[in-house]
Amino acid sequence: MASVLILPGFENSGPAHWQSRWEAEHPEYRRVEQADWFRPQVGDWVDTLAAAVAAAPEPVVLVAHSLGCVTVAHWVARGGDTARVRGALLAAPADVDTAEVPELVNFRPVPLVPLPFPSIVIAGDDDPWAALPRCRMFAAAWGSRLVVIPGGGHVNADSGLGSWPQGKELLAELA
Repeated sequence: MASVLILPGFENSGPAHWQSRWEAEHPEYRRVEQADWFRPQVGDWVDTLAAAVAAAPEPVVLVAHSLGCVTVAHWVARGGDTARVRGALLAAPADVDTAEVPELVNFRPVPLVPLPFPSIVIAGDDDPWAALPRCRMFAAAWGSRLVVIPGGGHVNADSGLGSWPQGKELLAELA
């Protein structure tokens, strides 16, 4: 058995987002609550992730979206205790290296380090926050399998995924 930790991105995931829907369907899933969703600081977000992994009662599977994916990469690059991670579902990693969002600059550069656990990167082929070639590069650098969703956008509430059954299948592979 593994604990599922939900890691939303910049500005958190609202009630229509698949991450929030998964939490509503599975009360045992735990959202990693960041202190500031609107002015994220990479060190704070990494420390919060580290504390959540350490506090989990069993090994974890990380379910990250957007800036949450970049947070996972920073945590690994900074020597996080990855021994308790069974896998990571990394949906729509934000390309903070090219995004013109001042609040995200402190997350630059996106760490291109191998993740020491199984991982799957999911990318929309029309994501406005990360071009598909960049998502391919992230997946390759992280050692992740890449799954492309045609017309998937930023793999968020606006993508019309609902409770995202395909994502649940991918999560089951990692859990």
